[in-house]
Amino acid sequence: MPSANVFVRPDSYLTLHYRIVLASGPGEGSVFADTFTGRPATLQLGTGLWAPGMEAALLDQPEGSLFSVTLAPAQAYGDRNPELIQRVSRAMLAEHAGADAGFEPGDLVEFQAPNGGRYSGVLKSLDDDGALFDFNHPLAGTALRLDVQILGVL
Repeated sequence: MPSANVFVRPDSYLTLHYRIVLASGPGEGSVFADTFTGRPATLQLGTGLWAPGMEAALLDQPEGSLFSVTLAPAQAYGDRNPELIQRVSRAMLAEHAGADAGFEPGDLVEFQAPNGGRYSGVLKSLDDDGALFDFNHPLAGTALRLDVQILGVL
């Protein structure tokens, strides 16, 4: 039963069940993540674990609530950015993955950023000169349905 006085705030720590379902594009209707079939998840809002629009959908919801919301791509992981589809030379690929690494289109490859961080891209194609990578988030450009049950709010 929902608690009448405990609501999700921008800095809340939540215990919840959630399901993320692709609501558009390739794979429409498929489940990307689902905690309803197992242990609940925990989520600290404001830490960047979820996209800002996904967190915004949780705000002001009462503890104990069960709801669904459909988010446009801009509210979820953003629209696809064609500038994030880039060619990488064979030399750079060997530097980051090892000269003898084997890759297939669809593989997720991690790279070292100049600032010391890491970023990943999906290999689209490979030829003798290099590779074409898509560095967009895998869910960019996809509307999502978010099913949520808020079990606890701290």
